[in-house]
Amino acid sequence: MKLIKSTAIIGILTLLSRVLGLIRDTLSATYLGAGPINDALVTAYKIPNTFRRIFAEGAFNAAFVPLYARKVEEEGEEQADRFASEAFAGLLFIVAVLVVLFELTMPWTLNLFGAGLGREANIQAGFGMLSSYGLAVLGAQITMPYLLLISLTAMFSGILNTRHRFAVAAFVPVLLNIVLISIFIAMMKANWSKAQLVLYLCTGMSASGILQLSMIVWACRRAGVKIKLLRPRMTPGVKRLLTLGVPGILAAGITHINIMVSHNISTMQASGASWLNYADRLYQLPLGMIGIAMGVALLPTLSRRLRSGDEQGAKTSLNRAMEIAAFLTMPAATALVVMPEFLVGGLFERGAFEAADTQATGTALRMFAFGLPAFVLIKVLTPAFFARENTKTPMYYAGISAVVNIVLGYLLFLKVGFWGLALATSIAGWVNVFFLIRTLLRNGNFSPDTRLLRRLPPIILASLFMGAAVWYLANYFTPMLAGNIVKDYIVLGFVSLVGFLLYAVVAFVFKAYGFEDLRYVLKK
Repeated sequence: MKLIKSTAIIGILTLLSRVLGLIRDTLSATYLGAGPINDALVTAYKIPNTFRRIFAEGAFNAAFVPLYARKVEEEGEEQADRFASEAFAGLLFIVAVLVVLFELTMPWTLNLFGAGLGREANIQAGFGMLSSYGLAVLGAQITMPYLLLISLTAMFSGILNTRHRFAVAAFVPVLLNIVLISIFIAMMKANWSKAQLVLYLCTGMSASGILQLSMIVWACRRAGVKIKLLRPRMTPGVKRLLTLGVPGILAAGITHINIMVSHNISTMQASGASWLNYADRLYQLPLGMIGIAMGVALLPTLSRRLRSGDEQGAKTSLNRAMEIAAFLTMPAATALVVMPEFLVGGLFERGAFEAADTQATGTALRMFAFGLPAFVLIKVLTPAFFARENTKTPMYYAGISAVVNIVLGYLLFLKVGFWGLALATSIAGWVNVFFLIRTLLRNGNFSPDTRLLRRLPPIILASLFMGAAVWYLANYFTPMLAGNIVKDYIVLGFVSLVGFLLYAVVAFVFKAYGFEDLRYVLKK
């Protein structure tokens, strides 16, 4: 099954990126902690990353990949590349205009992301004093070019994925972490101030965008893709792309405006944005390896099957994707629920990151973990709509989910503080999943097969067994965490390895998988 191989390639390279990202976050926690300076950095990163996901990775590719795949199947690669050139021209123009607008209006538009940041100029930046808000403004202006660079990178990645060349597209995000980790290493010798470090990190983000775009363009040329720089025009292909893409942009926009509002609210509590960001980074590790990898591999697979009229094959692929996602996600979510403080303490608690930061981040991580299976399912279920060129339905459900998130998040924030925003995000994710599954079932585009229904209960039971074991081990080993990064990582690795082995054994005993699955995966 090509889906397993494709997901494995993307998953392994995504895991490499996430592990390097974890190292980057560990260094960030050590040098910046969770105070107002890190709040400024998180906010500066938030703007290009939010709009990148709206225009590139989510909405644009959700519309572009099925259309490009259809062109390849029906008209050949030459016409497909012509369509891609037209799409490239449009994307370049729109995102470039957006970047310029943000650069010119940044002191005011940052209020949409960091209204709660401090306005008192008490941070030494090496060239004068800045407020937390002022540092975020300057950092955001430096990072905005990254939006244009990574948007174009995402489009070229979609082309490679459609042609079953997943490796380079999955590797390019690694470059961002390599650049940022290199800056932290330079910090060890240069001894910059915290504010200077923030500005160098922002510069590194934009520099990594140049590297990522260069590598993906090189890979496309190696694959025989011929993209030309054309004048933006409203061709029939672009019109169809807009017809499908605008609902997707609105859907992604709703989702990420929702994230923007949540982040903005979190800045009203000191260090709240930092705590949520560290927790978000940790639950994004399994989400990126499983959910995003599965979604990237699944969309071209479903598109091709539906183009050839193989409706049953598309349903089978979706069932196997949900089975694989459940098998990998349930133990990860369980572990994050039962031992978040142990994980956060072992990874981050040293230098400027204190015990109080560990407790706060751990609480937020537990709230996010309740929603992890939902976040992965959304990544798996939405390709079933996009492959049928239906981007409107996910848009409506994203809108409902966003309303739930914002209203519930604000109410919980007033009641319990920053971690209420994480809990609201998880609840909203499950609301989205409910509507997506209900619609797929009602339309006959998905029906759980016998194998999926038979394997879900043992997966859940095995996850609960593993959860009880790692909860005990985490409590036993927590006193041994002493702030030494090598020793702490060894302890974390040991507990994680025991949990993984126990889950694998119990899942096998309960028949969540069998020898035939092992033989097939090892063969591939």
